[in-house]
Amino acid sequence: MSVLGIIFSNIHDENVADLTRLRTMASVPYGCRYRLIDFALSNMVNSGISRVGVITHYNYQSLMDHIGSGKDWDLARRSGGIQILPPYITAFASSRPEVYTTRLEALMGISAFIQSAKEEYVILSDCDVICNMDFSAIIKYHIETGADCTIATKQSYLVSKSGTSNNVELFYNENGDVTDIAEHNSQEPAFCNVNLNIYVMNRKYLEEITLDASAHGYKSFTKDVLARRIGRDKIKAYVCDGYFATVDSMADYFACNMDLLNPGTRRELFGIADRPIFTKVRNSAPTQYSDTAVTKNSLIADGCVIEGTVENCILFRGVKIGRGTTVKNSILMQDTVVGDNVYLNCVITDKSAVVRDGRVLSGHESKPYFIEKNLTV
Repeated sequence: MSVLGIIFSNIHDENVADLTRLRTMASVPYGCRYRLIDFALSNMVNSGISRVGVITHYNYQSLMDHIGSGKDWDLARRSGGIQILPPYITAFASSRPEVYTTRLEALMGISAFIQSAKEEYVILSDCDVICNMDFSAIIKYHIETGADCTIATKQSYLVSKSGTSNNVELFYNENGDVTDIAEHNSQEPAFCNVNLNIYVMNRKYLEEITLDASAHGYKSFTKDVLARRIGRDKIKAYVCDGYFATVDSMADYFACNMDLLNPGTRRELFGIADRPIFTKVRNSAPTQYSDTAVTKNSLIADGCVIEGTVENCILFRGVKIGRGTTVKNSILMQDTVVGDNVYLNCVITDKSAVVRDGRVLSGHESKPYFIEKNLTV
């Protein structure tokens, strides 16, 4: 069983525009030391997939810095390994003059890469999929059922969020055959079979539907391509379990990080012995706690200096908290410096942000207060 992995790194950048102004969605920091792409990459590697293509759009310098040669995911290989796929990797990959805006156009842009691949199957995944999933199980299900396309789904409460990644629901019968794919438009929360934007299909089938979509000028991979093939092709649903989250807004990003303060969530994501989540390894000095430091229910990375109170927080490497300062329910990214006698609540800081002495800043779980990279407040 040979499988090619494809990850979309920029598809949902607009969902968290503040965080993706200088980076891709794939390289958004998460949980003290990780990037969002680490989960999709680790899921593929843990499932025996040794060739992965990462489709990029723009702002992918930080992504390349993070991935490097791929050695931290055991993807630094002479044959296969990881490949960064910028738009239009050959002059003939697409006849469109503009850079892609949809998942389907992204696939058209790398058609030459797909056609040159030798793998029999392809698994497609978004980069903002926070889960620890056994991809080999869905691939096995796809092969055993003889499906043309298998879509991962999970039952979850869903509210319509126009333009976001995770508002498409699947309808399927008792045999797992997909009967409809539709956007969830109700403003009332509903228990739905949510499309997780993870797809498995034969590589030749992906080539076929991509060429057909290009010939007809289709835009949407789900609405224009898959939905039109229901009943004609064999499209199956694969029901997933375990923790799953996507980043559809800043509030979702805040909530996903805060979920890690729950030991049960950490066990589901990082506590599975044969499915570790890999990331770029950095060596830092241990965190230093002064005699005035107080920490409660927080995740704190290496290299921090804590002199104040930290409660219900996620602190990345190199964060400094001054004396007399209280930080609650906040996410402080790498090298953030918080001065003395500061109060922060529901705040997200990007890298190297500085909060001067005596400041009082507060947001809300539904709208965290955000401080941009290198900004001084």
